Amino acid sequence: MVASDAQQAIDAVWRIESAKLIGGLARIVRDVGLAEDLAQDALVIALERWPESGIPDNPGAWLMATAKHRAIDQLRRRALLDRKHEEIGREIETQPEMDASDLDDDIGDNLLRLVFTSCHPVLSTEARVALTLRLLGGLTTDEIARAFLIPEPTVAQRIVRAKRTLADAHVPFEVPSGPDRADRLSSVLEVIYLIFNEGYAATAGDGWMRPALCEDALRLGRILAEVAPREPEVHGLVALMEIQASRARARVGPAGEPVLLLDQDRGRWDHILIQRGLSALDRAAQLSDRLGPYALQAAIAACHARARTATETDWERIAALYDALAQLAPSPVVELNRAVAVAMAFGPAAGLEMIDALTSEPSLKSYHLLPSVRGDLLAKLGRLDEARVEFGRAASLTRNAPERKLLLDRAAACVRGSPLPGPR
Repeated sequence: MVASDAQQAIDAVWRIESAKLIGGLARIVRDVGLAEDLAQDALVIALERWPESGIPDNPGAWLMATAKHRAIDQLRRRALLDRKHEEIGREIETQPEMDASDLDDDIGDNLLRLVFTSCHPVLSTEARVALTLRLLGGLTTDEIARAFLIPEPTVAQRIVRAKRTLADAHVPFEVPSGPDRADRLSSVLEVIYLIFNEGYAATAGDGWMRPALCEDALRLGRILAEVAPREPEVHGLVALMEIQASRARARVGPAGEPVLLLDQDRGRWDHILIQRGLSALDRAAQLSDRLGPYALQAAIAACHARARTATETDWERIAALYDALAQLAPSPVVELNRAVAVAMAFGPAAGLEMIDALTSEPSLKSYHLLPSVRGDLLAKLGRLDEARVEFGRAASLTRNAPERKLLLDRAAACVRGSPLPGPR
């Protein structure tokens, strides 16, 4: 096998099998950090052997068997094993030899345990995101660093600290039950959606989007939907991401410039993703008679997806859905989005009144979309000088280069009397 072909094949295998591998190992050794180390050891051995021997028929089982033997070797070499490690070592040795079915046994439970452990609230949000992408997304430290435009040592440090924190806090490798489950699931969904949003609307850098992060988040969401099929908000989140991801091709122009929602060529939307999203939304509605926050946002996205043209968008329904969302999960950002919907449904003056009530909100002080939206509504009301100032302020607050240019162009258009339209 050609070395480059082997490397590509191994990379593909790792992306597919790594989460299952780490989850299975963590169930055995009861330590996520050790499980990832063992999985990485198995990957190194594969990189050495597979280019010569070829990819095994069941590469996942091969990696699991290799990692299991590494675990036994490590435990035997340690002179001062505590009782827990002695028990684990004996347990591993008494298990039958690995065959192709071992990786699939309890695979859903193991993945679900790994999801809840990686997103445990004892970790900071940044640590949860990095660990989730590493353990469940199969991304390297370098890939995570490049995706979020942060130094690789920073990512590496977050991952190391996260593993240490989980070990020090004695976080069990289990799926929570009872009242704790809902809070923990909320943390999991938050992490996945944070990853998606950073891909959908990059907070910094030279790209309007980072599609790879959207794909990673979608893959994680789909995995979660498979292993937690009775959770309506899981399907709500998947629906939201599928529908939003369907617009990816239309959100970027030929030169990489942003194309806002009302200006997009809807023929370029991915209708397969839209149908998948609508199906996931139906599933969420079947599981609960009251839509949760993610399912409500998915229902809003579905209104856009069902409209053949921008003018056919049912903005009154969107405004009503935002009313429901504001009651269920109130936040200044939800209020900002609700104001946009109200402006589109009932006129810019109604929306501007709501926006003006948010200008003193501390959490939105540095949020560039507040002056951006306010500028848009002022422009629609013919108050172009005020709009130009708002667009300029919004441009100064964003760290994303294409978005900054878009906002500066809007400010310049106010001088010419032809401001650019539209929500994102």
